[in-house]
Amino acid sequence: MDPIVLYDTTLRDGTQGENISFSADEKLAIAQRLDDIGIHYIEGGWPGSNPRDMHFFDLARRETFSQARLTAFGSTRRVDGSAEEDPNLNALLKSGAPTVAIFGKSWNLHVEKIMGTTLAQNLDMIRETVTFLKQHGREVVYDAEHFFDGYRENSVYALETLQVAVEAGADWVVLCDTNGGSLPFDVASATTAVQEQMARESARTGRLSPGIGIHTHNDSGLALANVLSAIHSGARMVHGTINGYGERCGNADLTSVIPVLQLKMKHPCVAAENMAKLKKLSRYVSEMANQVPSNCRPFVGKSAFAHKGGIHVSAIMKESRAYEHMDPAQVGNHRRVLVSDLSGKSNVEYKARELGVTLGGNGFDSRIIVNRIKEMEEQGYQFDVADGTFKIMVEKFTEQFKPLFDLESFRVSIEKDKDQPCSAHATIKVAVGDSEEITAAEGLGPVSALDNALRKALGRFYPDLDTMRLVDFKVRVIDGRDGTEAKVRVLIESRDHDEIWSTIGVSEDIIEASWQALADSFQYKLSKADTPPLAANDDKPQPPDRVAL
Repeated sequence: MDPIVLYDTTLRDGTQGENISFSADEKLAIAQRLDDIGIHYIEGGWPGSNPRDMHFFDLARRETFSQARLTAFGSTRRVDGSAEEDPNLNALLKSGAPTVAIFGKSWNLHVEKIMGTTLAQNLDMIRETVTFLKQHGREVVYDAEHFFDGYRENSVYALETLQVAVEAGADWVVLCDTNGGSLPFDVASATTAVQEQMARESARTGRLSPGIGIHTHNDSGLALANVLSAIHSGARMVHGTINGYGERCGNADLTSVIPVLQLKMKHPCVAAENMAKLKKLSRYVSEMANQVPSNCRPFVGKSAFAHKGGIHVSAIMKESRAYEHMDPAQVGNHRRVLVSDLSGKSNVEYKARELGVTLGGNGFDSRIIVNRIKEMEEQGYQFDVADGTFKIMVEKFTEQFKPLFDLESFRVSIEKDKDQPCSAHATIKVAVGDSEEITAAEGLGPVSALDNALRKALGRFYPDLDTMRLVDFKVRVIDGRDGTEAKVRVLIESRDHDEIWSTIGVSEDIIEASWQALADSFQYKLSKADTPPLAANDDKPQPPDRVAL
């Protein structure tokens, strides 16, 4: 099958999403990751619209991209000016980007009612802009904004706008579903019409046809479907963003587009070895955007290959494709088996093996654990989201648990001044082997103070704790009908350089529940290291406070 050209606009269109913003340095770091995975075009921003994007292009000029072409984005010349004097177009040239993407209007409604000009003048704007950029040696990607809306309302004019761009020398014409309201069969028929027009023009003039691209938004939940329809109808460039970030409901998500095209439709997109980088790229962009990764994101989400029902788990242990549409390793993901009150022996045995816990070969241990899980979930535990606590629990039930520290006691006090927010102070006493340690720490909340105090105490024995961070903290009231005496469930997510893990605590007391989850998180981290504690050293500098919870 024909290869597909990938055009990433995370750094431009993606930043139009709500609560998403990147500094110039962050944009450069993301661009390097995009280049590494094999993206062909990286749209860095609109240098004529803001200083940050121009700063990005200044930084990018000093970098060498091994696979990607850097692209600057802008609009056609202004209605009342010339291309040569247009500040936006000159900013595009100044950016130094070898490729320039220009958007123009394809919908007569926008031309006449929004821009307030004539259809003929709009054609002149497109023609003169593309000609100007080609004269300055730029590769030109022409984005036909609102193309599918324009095609429905006035197909002759919509096609004419493309024809003008082609005659002026555009290297690509991209059909944009700007409002995200088009349906797959409409996209297919319009793309086919464009393809046929390009073929007729090429036969008439003897010139090679430009490539056809597709740019979709997800307002109807059809961004990916519309991409596939366009590709099936002859488009060969796909615009999208990592994780689907973008204005309103977002853009086509390249973390789905790439594996569907390459693995399902057999259109080469990136090198096979780079496909396995897709999940890490997704997580990296989420971190840079300060967005919580979507667990249910296809292909790269945490839950994309998660199995909870006992019948499903039993089946995949025999034949994975019974309940998986592909090998998760192809996109850098992995299978997860969840443990809950819906679990059977298969879930427990699979999960124990995954976490490195040995069970008895006669199934006795797994039956006991299943029954205990059902009892604990009835009390409010939720083990399908707390692998760390599940591992510790299984080790306890099978008498394999070796605590790396024991709590002797803790005390938490909270102080409130009328003019100041609450502050918390925690004192903790822990035992590590034959040694005891008493420390105190402050925090912006009681859990923060406990976390800081525990770090100080254990840091004397386990210096590797400095690599551990608490990244999420959730509290849920299990049954609010009991008022302030209701049980609460606390879920803590932690990470280090290698892994993310979750732990859970349940109690009528929120501090007790938080301590359970916090202690399990530290026990899990320390058990991974599998190193004996150091002797206590009062002179060892203490790690700084980490989180406010």
